[in-house]
Amino acid sequence: MTVTSADEQPRGIGAAQPAEVDRLIDYLLLKGRLDAESPTALYRRLQDALRSAIHEGVVSAGAMIPGERELAQRLNLSRVTVRNALKGLVDERLMVQRHGARTSVAERLEKPIAVFTSFSEDMGARGREPGAKWLLAEVGLASAAETVALGIAPGTQVCRLHRLRTADAVPMAIEYTIIPTEFLPSPDLVGNSLYETLRVRGCMPTRALQRLRSDIATEAEAPLLQVPVGAPVLEIERRCSLENGRVVEHTCSRYRGDAYDFMIELVRLSP
Repeated sequence: MTVTSADEQPRGIGAAQPAEVDRLIDYLLLKGRLDAESPTALYRRLQDALRSAIHEGVVSAGAMIPGERELAQRLNLSRVTVRNALKGLVDERLMVQRHGARTSVAERLEKPIAVFTSFSEDMGARGREPGAKWLLAEVGLASAAETVALGIAPGTQVCRLHRLRTADAVPMAIEYTIIPTEFLPSPDLVGNSLYETLRVRGCMPTRALQRLRSDIATEAEAPLLQVPVGAPVLEIERRCSLENGRVVEHTCSRYRGDAYDFMIELVRLSP
């Protein structure tokens, strides 16, 4: 991804405040060793300092940082050095560069694990536009692994739904879902929200058991999620059931590790 200058663009919503900009500049001058003799390339030192500033919260998530020209002037660096430093952070997904806008710090989305919500509901609650791209939609006989996951008899037919989920058109996760045709006869019945479809059909799950693990993006998943092969992903396996215990859905969701956080609220029990 190419980082282009947008110095003439006015500050918009999300722009870093003047005090935050001054704090960032001071941090980079102090931590970047930008005027010191070092075998490390100058743009690498600036890149490392910017990365640390993001991780330490010196500049807030979603904030637009100063333009390439301003950074170069205030840090006494060439614009080529600044451009190369920013490009590396964009490639790492720590910063985002959209056409006609300044570079901004990437935002991370938080999902409470203990709350039973759909991806569309999560995105809508955050003011993001949820989307889905179908990767697979078919009906077939359940495999041995699928019969175990759903607790169904061998030979039962299931719907297989594989979707790339997006937020404001940015890839966030790949969902691999299986549902007995008893509850969903055809994938064609699913619109923007699977759970809305199940709700209308009177089989909305009310309970879910989730398992969270870390993994890496496969060669097939990486281009879909727009991350490098081997990039970290967060996998959630969810088994949803009705009040009577019947399993309605089994979904394995693979979330981009650089853009999604899962949050658990813990309550201390009284002795």
